[in-house]
Amino acid sequence: MTREERAKIVLRELKKLFPHVRCFLNHSSPWELLVGVILSAQCTDKKVNEVTEKLFKKYPTLEDYLNADPREFEKDIFQTGFYRAKTKSILATAKLVKENFGGEVPRTMHKILTLRGVARKTANVVLGNAYNVVEGIAVDTHVMRLSRKFGLSNGNNPVKIEKDLMAIIPQEEWLDFTHRLIEYGRAYCPAKAHDHENEPIVKALKKFEGK
Repeated sequence: MTREERAKIVLRELKKLFPHVRCFLNHSSPWELLVGVILSAQCTDKKVNEVTEKLFKKYPTLEDYLNADPREFEKDIFQTGFYRAKTKSILATAKLVKENFGGEVPRTMHKILTLRGVARKTANVVLGNAYNVVEGIAVDTHVMRLSRKFGLSNGNNPVKIEKDLMAIIPQEEWLDFTHRLIEYGRAYCPAKAHDHENEPIVKALKKFEGK
């Protein structure tokens, strides 16, 4: 079975299982989404949403981040882990957004990648969900793990896996593909031990191979 054939089956099954998907991180602006994605590194979306519920009330504008006390901010985001590095990234990025982009999160891949703490995964999430600008596929741990499992890529890093996926997934599906694969990982294929053989996509792929 070719990767293209596998991709069609995976897409079809994902759409049946999760017809309606959305960004998991709560936000009311591109800046808040960017903060949320930076905080989500090595942290669950659920925990990030718990933290940002208070954080976004305490720091409602970009200016509030520019004036934030780093020590206090570290305490505000402590529960997301790696709080010192994340504080440096967020507060430095706030300054860059203000000074280089007039206070607005940039809308292109080239520009958003100049921000501190922003790699392609973060850029894809923010551009796609905040601006509907889809230049790639956001590859998080779920997407990495499942893309390899379903034979869509043999890459060992997010950049290679994204490149492989972009070659076999239609561009109009890129944004929701990430959301659906994450949903699948949570609902049917967690990283912990489970019954792999009876997962819906595994069964669909086996059925096709058996024809």
